[in-house]
Amino acid sequence: MVARYLPPIAVLIVVLLIWELATDKSARHVIPAPSEIVNAGSARFDYLLQSTLQTYYEAIGGLVLGTIGGVLVAFATARWVTARDVLLPVAIASSAVPIIAVAPILNNWFGVLNPLSKMMMAALLVFFPVMINVTRGLVEVQPASLELMRSYAASDAAVLRKLRVPNMLPFLFTALKVGATLAFIGAIVGEYFGGTSDVLGRVVLTAMSSGSYDLAWAGILVGAIGAIVAYLVISLIERIAMPWQSALR
Repeated sequence: MVARYLPPIAVLIVVLLIWELATDKSARHVIPAPSEIVNAGSARFDYLLQSTLQTYYEAIGGLVLGTIGGVLVAFATARWVTARDVLLPVAIASSAVPIIAVAPILNNWFGVLNPLSKMMMAALLVFFPVMINVTRGLVEVQPASLELMRSYAASDAAVLRKLRVPNMLPFLFTALKVGATLAFIGAIVGEYFGGTSDVLGRVVLTAMSSGSYDLAWAGILVGAIGAIVAYLVISLIERIAMPWQSALR
């Protein structure tokens, strides 16, 4: 286990050391040294903490909403051909819309100060990968396994519960890992277009505008940490829900 994670940790430490030593701390830089970023975050800890909690709330809420919507649509498209013909083109078209263009519309619909507008921004980014992956997991079962279930006169509900859903789980967790990072991106981007001042998106935007690049990078770092933690939590849940998958790896 240690040997597996030691190389990436060593690379990270080397990159941070080079970054720290190569930065001239006597001048203001758009990309400040890691020590300056940490110092700025420590100096404004209370401010960052309040903003972080709000943004994390929006991102996790968007992840939950996008996952529920994606799973429901996926089950419908996998069960009914008509639903697949109707919903899949709509989902593909919605994923092709630039997310920046959607943010002002969502703010007008739900209110600029309403966290739901940022949640819906995150949910839009999460919905498509969840829907596509879950649909694949439900549909792309092994023909031999399906034929075996049919030979035992298994009902559609039994096939779904014992064959399609277990086959779908790896696809679902793959989508959730991608969606965890996209949810934080969507929430922070949505905050750029308005809202309360105590959110990470506004912290980054305001700090950049005033030339406080160290504080802006501290906000970016906190957002990245949230996405990484969410990824790790989903990976842990995956190991618990599918222990056989870890054994195969």
